[in-house]
Amino acid sequence: MDLFSIIIIVAGLGLFETISSIDNAIINAEVLSTMSQKAKKWFLFWGLLFAVFIMRGLLPWAIIWATAPALGPIGALTATFSSDPKVADAIEATAPILLVGGGTFLIFLFFDWLFLEPKAYGLRGEHFFHERGVWFYAVVSALLSIIVWFALEKNSLMAFGAVIGSTVFFITHGFKKNAELEEEALMKKRLTDVSKILYLEVIDATFSIDGVLGAFAFTLAVPLILLGNGFGAFVVRQLTVGNIRNIKKYVYLKNGAMYSILFLGVIMILDSFGFKIPSWLSPLVTFAVVGYFFYRSHKEISSTPH
Repeated sequence: MDLFSIIIIVAGLGLFETISSIDNAIINAEVLSTMSQKAKKWFLFWGLLFAVFIMRGLLPWAIIWATAPALGPIGALTATFSSDPKVADAIEATAPILLVGGGTFLIFLFFDWLFLEPKAYGLRGEHFFHERGVWFYAVVSALLSIIVWFALEKNSLMAFGAVIGSTVFFITHGFKKNAELEEEALMKKRLTDVSKILYLEVIDATFSIDGVLGAFAFTLAVPLILLGNGFGAFVVRQLTVGNIRNIKKYVYLKNGAMYSILFLGVIMILDSFGFKIPSWLSPLVTFAVVGYFFYRSHKEISSTPH
């Protein structure tokens, strides 16, 4: 992997982590506004270390190790940089299981947003799907059946990986929905700063699943995921501190994040079935999609009377 590819991958990861964590940043900002200055500083420093090294670092490493236990802990960390043919064979054999699971998760996440989540309509047709939210369960069930059917012809473990991806989606989806409800109650309660910090750490861990699984569409190299997602997590913390109101004005950024998630999910599934996807495609798609919706948002702000 040359230096240019590494830079593009890390930049794409950073952008994807930032844009997919906007909801998380908004929750953080609203809860932090009720906390003391000392507690805010503690969360923004130590919380960042936890978010980067525990969730965005250890989680992808643990996923690769669990998918290919033969690699061992060190092999899972350095697998994609290793010249050992045994390591390369292990990654090639197990990567489709990881990719199809992550791809299924991301595609489910997109359709949940498209059908069920309130949104600013950025493209024609979004309103049509949102009005037919009950279709969500039929669509994702049919998609899962199709993915599993083709996966069974290739590798039964790939089919199991797709089922795991859907399971992880519904588990984390439940946590997120509960977090939104808890946030409203939390703002009304007189809880200690320690309780609020613990709540924010749990929320951050739940939201980080999207970024970690999406990262595998860019690369299987854990050090690069740590760098890219870590940079994204740092940007999100900075947005949380001072610019969240301005970010909220860019009403179509969430649309950009979700369409990026759709494309990354499709890329991961195609890759898992043996289609040769160039390493630059995921970063390029992410920059193009997010850039388009950023432009749409900026145009909307410019045309709104102040």
